Amino acid sequence: MVNIQTVPTQPFEGQKPGTSGLRKRVKIFQQKHYTENFIQAMLEAIPESDGGAKGATLVIGGDGRFYSDEVLQVIVKISVAHGVSKLIVGRNGIVSTPAASNIIRKRKATGGILLTASHNPGGPDNDFGIKYNCSNGGPAPESVTDRIYELSKTVKELKMAEVDRIDFSQLGTQQVGEMTIEVIDGVTDYVELMKEIFDFDAIKQFFAANKDFKMLFDGMNGVTGPYGHRLFVEEFGLSESSVMRCVPKPDFGGAHPDPNLTYAHDLVEAVERQGLDFGAASDGDGDRNMIIGKNAFVTPSDSVAIIAHYAKDVIPYFKTNGIHGLARSMPTSQAVDLVAKKMGLEHFEVPTGWKFFGNLMDAGRCSICGEESFGTGSDHIREKDGVWAILAWLSIIAYTNKEKRTSVQEILQKHYKVYGRNFFSRYDYEEVDGHRAEEMVERLRKQIASKELENKQVGDFVIDNADDFEYLDPIDGSVSKKQGIRIIFKDGSRIILRLSGTGSQGATVRLYVEKYSNDPAEYPKNAQEGLKPLINVALELSELEKFTGRKEPTVIT
Repeated sequence: MVNIQTVPTQPFEGQKPGTSGLRKRVKIFQQKHYTENFIQAMLEAIPESDGGAKGATLVIGGDGRFYSDEVLQVIVKISVAHGVSKLIVGRNGIVSTPAASNIIRKRKATGGILLTASHNPGGPDNDFGIKYNCSNGGPAPESVTDRIYELSKTVKELKMAEVDRIDFSQLGTQQVGEMTIEVIDGVTDYVELMKEIFDFDAIKQFFAANKDFKMLFDGMNGVTGPYGHRLFVEEFGLSESSVMRCVPKPDFGGAHPDPNLTYAHDLVEAVERQGLDFGAASDGDGDRNMIIGKNAFVTPSDSVAIIAHYAKDVIPYFKTNGIHGLARSMPTSQAVDLVAKKMGLEHFEVPTGWKFFGNLMDAGRCSICGEESFGTGSDHIREKDGVWAILAWLSIIAYTNKEKRTSVQEILQKHYKVYGRNFFSRYDYEEVDGHRAEEMVERLRKQIASKELENKQVGDFVIDNADDFEYLDPIDGSVSKKQGIRIIFKDGSRIILRLSGTGSQGATVRLYVEKYSNDPAEYPKNAQEGLKPLINVALELSELEKFTGRKEPTVIT
């Protein structure tokens, strides 16, 4: 018989989870009862439609970042006390976010708890995160995250079981009071799913027939290292030199596990130095990806468009199930819209946040979607999926190389010849003064309200319209307001301005620029070269330097 303790506690300010859960510095989570309060609120907020906490089956995973071991033990104690029936836990607590989404769906679980701060750095002085996913395998909707927050503000006592420390390193089943803990290999189910989606034989045959084709996968010391090794080395028979940084580390080896040209520079340099044909990376928790080739960087916006274009020809999953619609986040370039129009498919522009795609997928209206922030995915699960995107690209490469050798750069240029090119870039200005950033956005909102921007000429560009993006969800009727400033020009070019994290702490200003061209002479241009006139217009309209004091962005993607 397990003893259940009732422990007095008090609320902590700011336990409001976003779409990606609650993310804070490790030291904040380490405060006495801080983590316990949040886990209990999470369990008590499990929707009645999913059955609530009592009798629940929950999938537990994460990216293995620092402090995960301690939080796993907290989850056990509070789950036992709240009548949870079963925990399905990845060995050592490690399961990628997309793999956890799959396990939730495959096992018909009540939901899942993911211990990750995604692409944010890990370690004792960096970030930790806790996120709840519902029974569809997707991130908790606002109705659930709002409920978690409300419970966190009123908590007075904790219910926790007195149990010995659980060993999560051994596969198998163990009993803790009335609750079962099953420790699984977090990679196996995911690899089986990928085999159902993709033509592994076609990829293997391509590698066998093109021994001189060299690829490199960078796990960035995050969760996807074991997935990449299992797929590329064990399944496809590539050499150990085709993967790098494939051992998950609590601090990601001191690196920033965000797959972009800045933070995945080790991969970029290796591809350039060794003249490799294909390079790919995934982030800390496995839901993001970056695709590069010899003298080629595939923007996430182009990536989702190209995957959508080839999907029915190269991916058996879509040959069988068809494609029921395409979608992108609002800041993402309109490249995928052009594919949808050509294919006669409906397409959606949604706010940033994967839950919006999940609603469309659950309703059977979206099959492939993507975000400019290196997130790409499909309706096989309800999270974005970095390794899925990499396998989609390998499928495209195997298909396009059947007749003659075709590089990643040539795949890009071939796509532009059909659809034109959407030049796209994002400038991130990190840790700027939050109040000044809000003032900058408020100034633009006032200009939008007064319509003073309409028909205004700035440089060679004339503004057609401007708004603060608002989304009416066609599935549940919810309205999301103030999702980003959009300035759209007569030629279809766009400037988007969004803030991330405001108030007394530093904010990140994200500036997105997009320019469409159907001039073949422009297609091979460097994106920054093609966008320079529009970037200058964006800086002039936003008065970004005046408000932030920044002359240069922190990161350009």
